[in-house]
Amino acid sequence: MILSALLTSVGINLGLCLLFFTLYSILKKQPINAKVYAPRFVAAKEKEKESPSETEANGFNFERLLPTAGWVRRAWQPSEDQFLSATSLDAVVFMRIFVFSLRVFGFAAVIGVFVLLPINFLGTQLEVDFSDLTNKSLDSFSISNVDDGSNWLWVHFCAAYIFSAFVCYLLYNEYSYISSRRIAHFYSSKPQPNQFTVLVRGIPVPSGSSSSEIIENFFTEYYSSTYLSHTMVRRTSKLQRLTKDADKVYRTLARIKSEKDPQQRFKRDGLFGRKVDALDHYGKKLDDLEDTVRLEQSSLAGKEVSAAFVSFKSRLAAAVALHIQQGTNPTEWVTESAPEPQDVHWPFFSSSFIKRWICKLVVLVAYAAVTILYLIPVVIVQGLANLSTLETWFPFLTSILTLTVVSEVITGYLPSLILQLFLKLVPPIMIVLSSMEGYISFSQIQKGACMKMLLFTIWNIFFANVLSGTALYRFDILLEPKKIPGLLADAVPAQASFFISYVVTSGWTSVSSELFRMIPLIFSIIKRLFSGKDGDEFEVPSIKYHSEIPRILFFGVLGITYFLLAPLILPFLLVYCCMGYLIYRNQLLNVYAPKYDTGGKFWPIVHGSTIFSLVLMHIIAIGMFGIKDLALASSLMVPLPILTLLFNEYCRKRFLPIFESYPVECLVKKDKEDQSDPSMDAFYDKLSTAYEDPALIPRRQRSTDGHNSPLLPAEV
Repeated sequence: MILSALLTSVGINLGLCLLFFTLYSILKKQPINAKVYAPRFVAAKEKEKESPSETEANGFNFERLLPTAGWVRRAWQPSEDQFLSATSLDAVVFMRIFVFSLRVFGFAAVIGVFVLLPINFLGTQLEVDFSDLTNKSLDSFSISNVDDGSNWLWVHFCAAYIFSAFVCYLLYNEYSYISSRRIAHFYSSKPQPNQFTVLVRGIPVPSGSSSSEIIENFFTEYYSSTYLSHTMVRRTSKLQRLTKDADKVYRTLARIKSEKDPQQRFKRDGLFGRKVDALDHYGKKLDDLEDTVRLEQSSLAGKEVSAAFVSFKSRLAAAVALHIQQGTNPTEWVTESAPEPQDVHWPFFSSSFIKRWICKLVVLVAYAAVTILYLIPVVIVQGLANLSTLETWFPFLTSILTLTVVSEVITGYLPSLILQLFLKLVPPIMIVLSSMEGYISFSQIQKGACMKMLLFTIWNIFFANVLSGTALYRFDILLEPKKIPGLLADAVPAQASFFISYVVTSGWTSVSSELFRMIPLIFSIIKRLFSGKDGDEFEVPSIKYHSEIPRILFFGVLGITYFLLAPLILPFLLVYCCMGYLIYRNQLLNVYAPKYDTGGKFWPIVHGSTIFSLVLMHIIAIGMFGIKDLALASSLMVPLPILTLLFNEYCRKRFLPIFESYPVECLVKKDKEDQSDPSMDAFYDKLSTAYEDPALIPRRQRSTDGHNSPLLPAEV
């Protein structure tokens, strides 16, 4: 890619960013858009008090038509403690990714832009015509332009060691800080049901006995002083569908009742049928659904799954039950950490151990198939990025491609845009695949999808683009690992211009469109056009960590990898991190509400991704110094990845256990505090019913027939 094509891409995306910022600043002030841009305040009925600039719902106000940047100040002002109290620890960890990235790329930019970039540009390996700089390749700014065997390459060597040491220092401090935050958050939290509960699976049930009786007898015998209660799990997939249908009809009925014009209550029964009273129609439909729900609930009284949530009187007792094998057969009485009640993924329990094991294999095959199929758009993108390839594919476009503006847009902007559009389809697929693996909570599903998405992105966006047309189809290279560093060193710098454009398109524009929230805005407008209002179905959204975290981490992979090779990418990454920090703070404070809190368990993924990026940079550097005829530097680089991996192993031993479970010291301290808490008796009462399946809760939306008494005993 030539410099003018990059500037064209930057100009297009910068214009889109400014447009999104301006439209957001104006549309956010309109009270009619409150559910789009401030759903948290709407849900809490505090919008008028919290947002003075958005009051005055009635009457014309000229100020609401003027773009302002007040949202930037409001997003920046809250301290981390204030931000934590308003959101969750997961949100704090998510923002710490931006803080960490800013520190890494800030330090890298100082060395890369002011030291390495001039050395690269002043090299003579590639011929550069200073009189026509805009039409020259961006390779002139990469390490490829440094002369073979040049002593200036030792500057790059020293930079690799200094940068790696700095990143490891930041990683250690960040891991330590978030670990302490996690412990402090645990100490400050009120008693939570998941802290006292474990999930028990594989319950051996003799014929003629019930799972509930077996659970009761087992834990009464072996945990006689600490066992509190248990809640059996039942298969409720059909019941969940019925309750969702009933809830939907109920909301429709509530909306019809709120209509001021009685004539709007009448609708046609079918396409050509007579008009009927919608209130009566949906009322009867709701009655029928609730009767069906009650019958289904009563029929589930004996349909137990071989799983139960078992609660204890202390956190320490729950931890002991979690980490000690319960029976002589390790496939029976299997215990897992219980998620928060609202985090439970109930469909999981309809699968047996064998089915879940088979599902994991099916998911692995499906994941590989999706990864391979995605290579098709990657090949198309690479063709668009290369004019000569494009002319070969489509010879009838040769005359059009000779136009400077067309060629610059196609090579500088279009490839990244197409790749980004295809990538939008992947996160929902990863969620579906993760949900098939048998995870017991939505947070585990999201973590699994996050890991899948990260690996998918690194392979299909980085390696597939870097190696397309060469080593991607040369599987024999795996038989000669010594050639891999040289291969990467030859291929990675050649794609620097594409990834700079990708950062601008997928980074700048995507994060600014996150602020604008185009899709929710369009849906809101459509609802108002067809129903006259914004709709009664309103739910505060939650942030999609499984798609956002991999995107940020992939930019981290690009920044660390290209630090030595093409430092021109660093300023663009810094701009992205600054924008992302402000925009996501704004969104987490105003738009997204936490539905669960893992206690910062996403951070080990961030740490692992950064270590991978450093090792990848070291491997490429070893190959690059070999290609540049600096064998001594190549040899001296070998200890660096080894030292990095040793550092990672130390961090795993030092910090990772804190993210897997809380230590006895913390559990006992909290348990002692509970002994003097008079509210614990009420908490234990609620704990016994905390893990009841929501689908089994008696329906109380209509009381026309008196069928509102519980159909299942409280102790299930």
